[in-house]
Amino acid sequence: MPAQPDSLQQLRTLVRECAEASGFDRDAVEQLVLAVNEACMNVIQHGYQGRPGSIDLHIVPIDDGIEFRVHDSAQHVSLDDWRPRALDDLRPGGLGVHFIREIMDEVEYVPVADGIGNSLCMKKYLHRGENPR
Repeated sequence: MPAQPDSLQQLRTLVRECAEASGFDRDAVEQLVLAVNEACMNVIQHGYQGRPGSIDLHIVPIDDGIEFRVHDSAQHVSLDDWRPRALDDLRPGGLGVHFIREIMDEVEYVPVADGIGNSLCMKKYLHRGENPR
């Protein structure tokens, strides 16, 4: 999809449909939509910084859950750049990373081999307690 905010509505619809088909309840579905939307918005705002680009979203069914892989060709981001700010730092925005980590059972930032772009893998299990975080 194009890395533009107006592309996110279609993305949210797709995530919602896939999460429902995977057996998640309504609350979990909406949380998954929020987490994936935040990940993609971070790519748009911080990765591409308003420049043209694209985001590849892969949604993969896994044992007892669902996996979302977000890939981009934006400037490489290090793990130090991908840290949430303190929750007591009250100001608008900036909580996307916090939401993603709270909602998902597993979150892994995967460096891209050629150093171009970024890859984020997020997993959510139907039965959270049965899988490691």
